[in-house]
Amino acid sequence: MRILESRTIQITLLLLSLTFNLFAQTGGKAKITGTLKDAKTQETIPFATAVLINKSTGKNAKIAQTDINGAFVMADIPAGTFTFKISFVGYQTMVRDNISITAATGTLNFGDIKMNSGKGNILSEVTVTGQKQGMQMGIDKKIFSVDQSVISEGGSAGDLLNNVPSVSTDMDGNVSLRGSTGVKVLIDGKPSLIAGGNVAQILQSIPASSIESVEVITNPSAKYDAEGQSGIINIVLKKNTKLGFNGSAALTAGNRDNYNANTNLSFQNSKVNIYGNYSYRYGNRIGGGFQDITYKNSTTSTAFANQNTVSTSLDKGHNAKAGIDYYVAPKSVISLSGGFNSRENDRNEVISINQLGKTLNPVLLSNRNNSNSGTGDSYDLNLDYSQKFKKPKEELTFNFGYSYGTNDNDQTYNTNTTNRNGVAINETLSLQRIFNTGNNSNYNIQTDYTLPVGKAGKIEAGYRSQIRLGDNDQYADSILTNTNSYIQNNKLINGFSSKDQVHALYLNYQNQIKDFGYQLGLRAEDARLDTHLDGYTNNVLTSSEGNIHYKRLYPSVFLTQKLKGDNQVQLSYTRRVNRPRPWDTNPFLDVSDPLNYRGGNPNLLPEDVHSFELGYSKYWKKVTLTSSLYYRRTNDVIQRVRSTPVNGIITTTPQNLSNQINTGLELIGRFDLIKALNFTTNVNLYQAKFAGDERFDIPTSSGFSWNANLTANLTVVKNVSVQLRGDYRAPEVMAQGKRNAMYGIDGGAKYDFPNKKASLSFNVRDMFNTRRWSMTTEDRSTIVDFERQMQGTMGNLTFSYRFGKTSFNLNKTKKKDDQQDNRPDEGSF
Repeated sequence: MRILESRTIQITLLLLSLTFNLFAQTGGKAKITGTLKDAKTQETIPFATAVLINKSTGKNAKIAQTDINGAFVMADIPAGTFTFKISFVGYQTMVRDNISITAATGTLNFGDIKMNSGKGNILSEVTVTGQKQGMQMGIDKKIFSVDQSVISEGGSAGDLLNNVPSVSTDMDGNVSLRGSTGVKVLIDGKPSLIAGGNVAQILQSIPASSIESVEVITNPSAKYDAEGQSGIINIVLKKNTKLGFNGSAALTAGNRDNYNANTNLSFQNSKVNIYGNYSYRYGNRIGGGFQDITYKNSTTSTAFANQNTVSTSLDKGHNAKAGIDYYVAPKSVISLSGGFNSRENDRNEVISINQLGKTLNPVLLSNRNNSNSGTGDSYDLNLDYSQKFKKPKEELTFNFGYSYGTNDNDQTYNTNTTNRNGVAINETLSLQRIFNTGNNSNYNIQTDYTLPVGKAGKIEAGYRSQIRLGDNDQYADSILTNTNSYIQNNKLINGFSSKDQVHALYLNYQNQIKDFGYQLGLRAEDARLDTHLDGYTNNVLTSSEGNIHYKRLYPSVFLTQKLKGDNQVQLSYTRRVNRPRPWDTNPFLDVSDPLNYRGGNPNLLPEDVHSFELGYSKYWKKVTLTSSLYYRRTNDVIQRVRSTPVNGIITTTPQNLSNQINTGLELIGRFDLIKALNFTTNVNLYQAKFAGDERFDIPTSSGFSWNANLTANLTVVKNVSVQLRGDYRAPEVMAQGKRNAMYGIDGGAKYDFPNKKASLSFNVRDMFNTRRWSMTTEDRSTIVDFERQMQGTMGNLTFSYRFGKTSFNLNKTKKKDDQQDNRPDEGSF
């Protein structure tokens, strides 16, 4: 902790020094003011970025951010001629050129600047320059525009999330935020019900090219679902905002026979917006790894085990979605959408195991072939209604969602075990078969109401109910080496069903007094998990029931103070919950690894999380910086705990331990060095402390760790851009061991054809084949060294084509010097 405090103080002093030394400037008395609004809804847009560019030098003279009411002020502007730009993620950048400032200039009030959503408005009054703003800071979230990520072209949403600051995914597709799992992932602000809510499968099914932006909410307010230990990630999908018929298509080919294709179509007029998309993925993965186990105080002939694995996996998937938005009235919209997802997976593993004695003499030698074939289909349906009122920002929304999915999985394990002389061992399993079938249903009902209060305040209230039903059955049989018939394996036969319910009400109040803003919220949730288990005990069929029911209040407090210039500091507190994932509560044993069995725990309690955060943001001429000090205490923390080996087999199950405390400092910066080059970097320094738990013989442990990533974007020549990304994760302490360091580099290049309708990109992920998950775990019974790699170096070539036409009539005033080049991302005002 002392190390972290010392580093925190040093970095804070450095930031303060930079602030006072680099930005103490003198200027004129001129001032520019204005208010940013949505052109369609007339609602103000907070936290947008305004830039004033000196035309003679091309450098940024002033940078400002709109406040909670969409207003901005640029003060002390020196004499000169400038270009003004204001931008926000998901909107067309607005530009005013040739602004003349003299000694006699007082205040220039631009009034209401009305910004159109989306991009692609090809108008003669649109002016030249730049890309969409890459990073925006809100009162309770950070928004990252990712639709220009070259590295992610041809990849999935899981691949793309690795390019977002603070976010990462592991080899199994699990998402972490600031190094912690337990993240709530939303799609367009709602939990995705497709694939039974399995986040890894959801991210795999969404093409990276269909994503507009990613919102990162590290300390969500009471308005959001309380679930998610480390926060919420909201993936915002692209949605056409252009009138007429439009579409796009993309084809990707990669090494090792990896292919995917996707297409998007839409039609919009003044009454309806009809859209649809389809994607197909065909992916081959080659992986492998090793596992070395030392058995402490072994009472059998085996003291060590060395395991090596080589795996191949083929994934095929179809994903389709269609919907319609019907504008009943200027302020009323009803939407209906549906989706379908189909998955096939064939995975094969070859596992070789050498079991050794205390003097490293061979005891048993095993070769095992694992064959796993799985299929799954999911359907989802969403009905949405939005009603805006005459009063600006007053809105009522409603959502009903339903999904149904099936999953079938057949596993075959063929094992050949011999002694050191090569003689087959009798009474050992030769062929084992396991059949899993399951289905799930999900229901979601949600309504939200927003009421403006006074000039800057608003009240938000809402209700949400989510019900998840699951039903899974497992059957197993096997053949022994000395028999020729299948024998039912009662130890692995069971049935498990669950009903998970969460019902919630929330109230949120937000207001502002001069430069001080505050937001107070309270969420009340009633949660219940009912489970039913059928299985065999001593070859007798038995049943058991489980029930976990709790009611909790989740308060949230946000205090924001705007300082001189563009400085802003924010203090927040929230209480959250991390509920066990469906597979964490399912007691079915996964026996695919002959030395390590894994199963769930239906008696898991949810984690109780208390989170504090102090944030600071600053906009320089060429630098945007946000820093956050955070403290998070998690009670009843869920960790996977290993059992004492039985016949050399370790069984791992999730358990509730005492508590875990995470303290850290995160820095995110965007640097626009020159017109053709910018880069974004993210550094997270943190300390994790685990309280000991005598029940599982886990001692108290703590450790300091850090991770960092850097993404650079370079425009080489006109229409050619290059992107490079590197990341590093330092070693990290866990409850029963340590995860080792991991690092990698990605790169890509993109060429836009002159007509701007087509592009060709090439990227390489894990360029030097260095990303490997490895860890060392230790308890009273074993020491385990583990390493695994799932993919290796991957290269993709993607061709994209956009087609269609638009028709707009924005009634803008044309200026002669505005009639230059038509650019799709900017409009004049």
